[in-house]
Amino acid sequence: MTDGPAAGPGHSRATPDESAVGESRRPASGEDLDWCHRRLAAGSAGAENPEDRSTVRSMPIVLHLPKGDLPRRTPLLEAVAQAVALVCIDDRVSPGGPWHEPYAAWLDARMRKIARRARGAHWLAAHDVPGVTVEVDGCQARAFVPGPVDEIDPRLGRLQIGGTDLERDVPGEPAEGVPVIWFDAGLEMSVGKAAAQVGHGVMLMMAGMSRTRLDSWIGDGCPVAVREAGPDRWKDLSAAVARSEPGTSAVVDAGFTEVAPGSLTVISVDC
Repeated sequence: MTDGPAAGPGHSRATPDESAVGESRRPASGEDLDWCHRRLAAGSAGAENPEDRSTVRSMPIVLHLPKGDLPRRTPLLEAVAQAVALVCIDDRVSPGGPWHEPYAAWLDARMRKIARRARGAHWLAAHDVPGVTVEVDGCQARAFVPGPVDEIDPRLGRLQIGGTDLERDVPGEPAEGVPVIWFDAGLEMSVGKAAAQVGHGVMLMMAGMSRTRLDSWIGDGCPVAVREAGPDRWKDLSAAVARSEPGTSAVVDAGFTEVAPGSLTVISVDC
């Protein structure tokens, strides 16, 4: 799907990334991280023209959905959120890095994301495409270097976009001090749509962090929880957004798929 603008988060780890660039994943630091943070805070530059496909760019996301052993929905979405976050602070997206130009061009557009599913050999082949894989409680997702939507690597382009729904699970309350990305249960988004939305939500959350907070969050391993909000909690969260409460940000969907334009899909809270 595409997007437009037990208690605790579970155990997660970023999988060493033997990608086409032959380097392991590593967070930016110093001036490189300064750039990553400033660029996230600046938001979309609005350079995309939907009538001109050559300007449309997306970040591919692949969900590992092995046959007969489906992952749980919540830890899979947490893996997505962390994988997207790690791409956005990888030192290879900073100026002079090998991922900088495609990443910066994507931020200049609408920061679209497209979630696909893979298993078996196709999942293994996806690891040859530059990106970052994260595993949370045995559930894996990989976020890739963004690029033109019509020039996606064939190893990803052959993967199916639909059919990414999973049964809802009932996780415990998030651990204290861990940022949470809440999504509106009333929208009944597919897991593919939700993946795209939590990916954008974590970007807004990082953009709203102070530089000191970002450093400490990275030092903690970039923990992030994803939870579904029922009507009462969603009402409270929406009110916090309306008050511009510090540490709270919301994704307003462009309405390309599944939900009406202008819908609040996810609300990120970092208190």
